[in-house]
Amino acid sequence: MIRRVAYLSMHTTPLAQPGIGDAGGMNVYIDRLARTMAGRGIKVEVFTRRTDPAQPEDVMVTDGYKVVHIAAGPEEPLPPAELADSVQEFALGVTKWAGANRVDYDVVHSHYWLSGWAGVIVKQQLGVGLAHSFHTLGRIKDANRARGQPPESLQRIATEQEVIEFADCVIASTPYEFDDLVEHYGTKPESICISPPGVDHAVFAPGPKAEARRRLGIEFGPILLFAGRIQPLKGVDVAIETLQVVRESHPLARLVVVGGPSGGDGEAEMAHLAQLAVHRGLGSDVVFRPPEAHDTLADFYRAADALLMPSRSESFGLVAAEAQAAGLPVVAANVGGLAYAVADGVSGVLVDGYDPGTWAAAVNRVIDESGAFSEGAASHSERFSWDATADRLLELYSGIEE
Repeated sequence: MIRRVAYLSMHTTPLAQPGIGDAGGMNVYIDRLARTMAGRGIKVEVFTRRTDPAQPEDVMVTDGYKVVHIAAGPEEPLPPAELADSVQEFALGVTKWAGANRVDYDVVHSHYWLSGWAGVIVKQQLGVGLAHSFHTLGRIKDANRARGQPPESLQRIATEQEVIEFADCVIASTPYEFDDLVEHYGTKPESICISPPGVDHAVFAPGPKAEARRRLGIEFGPILLFAGRIQPLKGVDVAIETLQVVRESHPLARLVVVGGPSGGDGEAEMAHLAQLAVHRGLGSDVVFRPPEAHDTLADFYRAADALLMPSRSESFGLVAAEAQAAGLPVVAANVGGLAYAVADGVSGVLVDGYDPGTWAAAVNRVIDESGAFSEGAASHSERFSWDATADRLLELYSGIEE
């Protein structure tokens, strides 16, 4: 029986605002999963790296769910690429905390390749089962990276391979990630467990578009929405170029981008996108908004006519699931987990390639058939819930408990 679990999230904390820096779907995944587990009486500690000397040792998020800050490397924000030298210190900090607090874990669940590396050490030190979620895979990102973007480090690729070897269970979000793990990493199928993320349906639910627009101060006309971290991998440039073509059919259409810069090239990408909008004659029709809390983000979903996800790579695409739960159809690249998160022709449209004309045709279809797509989106989203995710993971945890 699972009573206590440790989640490792070295490079980013579930306390961070999603949509900026390194905070995205993984942060939401860890936070919502921890809340769901704690609601069932299972104690959860989420271990993350201390990035500010003023941070408390731990933060009690809710009864049974605590975030613990571990000193590892400089106590300042650092990009994931600069954290490899601090992994061992982080892992030993986790084991030291567990010993000092006389805590025995049933399972450790690590997230992202850096935490997976730490998880292998923690597994060996504490003699506990290790489950691992990659969230993104280096070789898959390399195969789909934007033009001019550097490849992932050889250290990352090698570490991912090692984590696969030592983890008791590798968790894939979708059957597509399962296939990627087998094909690109030689992972044994029997060691992979599929468990899709969930959606908080209490927050992300359909609602009147007019009221949402009034709360947000959005005027009439079709609204295309992008929500997430801004970096070349996410393809916001495709969304801008798509808007230009869509306006030939819908002259009042606009694009709202909700998110902030992410990664070492995030600021440069923001500047590039602003210039691109001006160059395309869309300067006032592309609106950039900072990341928003979930309640406000849900209103953006209700206010919009289509969510655009022209990502070059996605292991799942949690934003797509959340948007559909609010009744917003999704036009997404037919890559990775997006092909699982979006029901093509029902909850949205999957697009092959990144030609703006093809994307615009898909967007126009969604706008013109908004009623059917909105109903299909809300219906399709019902397959994703955090309770279902927790059920599946508890089953997996019980199978690897040592």
